[in-house]
Amino acid sequence: MRIILLLAIVYLLAAYVVVPFLWKSYARHHPSFADNPRITQTKDHHPGDPLNVSLIGTEPQIKTIMQAAKWFPAAALGLRSDLKIGVDTVLSRPDTEAPVSSLYLFGRKEDLAYEMPVGNNPRQRHHVRFWKTSKDDTDGRPVWIGSASYDERVGLSHTTGQITHHIAPDVDAERDHLFSNLKETGDLSEEYTVDNFHTKLEGRNGGGDPWHTDGNLYVGVIDAELK
Repeated sequence: MRIILLLAIVYLLAAYVVVPFLWKSYARHHPSFADNPRITQTKDHHPGDPLNVSLIGTEPQIKTIMQAAKWFPAAALGLRSDLKIGVDTVLSRPDTEAPVSSLYLFGRKEDLAYEMPVGNNPRQRHHVRFWKTSKDDTDGRPVWIGSASYDERVGLSHTTGQITHHIAPDVDAERDHLFSNLKETGDLSEEYTVDNFHTKLEGRNGGGDPWHTDGNLYVGVIDAELK
């Protein structure tokens, strides 16, 4: 009877005290993405690229870790930047500030955009867009969500006929590449995966490019001491 009573007490403490406390603690440090959109939109409200990455930290911390990871801020769209990327593409010159087209989330275009050139031609590049969400972590630092994809060539949009970059279908490979670069900086205090963030595992973006994913969202928590 004593053993049964002891086991009952252990069960009650574990089920009704310890486990709920651990789940509450986990939830405080791991913001929920349940109400977050899964797909970005183009300006004319066509589906854009899927969201697949998230960072937790202040804007200066985002800028610092991306610089340390050797990703460059993308230039804003405009006549000058558009002409420059056109010339650089024709002449096969590297362009670390080539502009990215705007995608929309929460009713606004991306807050931050970064790229990593590949070779000497801006036709191919790694790139990611980030949006600041309305959520904060327990330290009051904002939660950012983003879309990472790889531009594999320049061509005509399948939907509008406009000149655009076409992304590689495997967006998970770009997600993995970005987080590999971020981990190498040593400035992530934690990283975890939100499994099954996407239930729709394939689709086409606004340019008509196909994409596919395993459905997981990668989340990185930037070291709070990073300036």
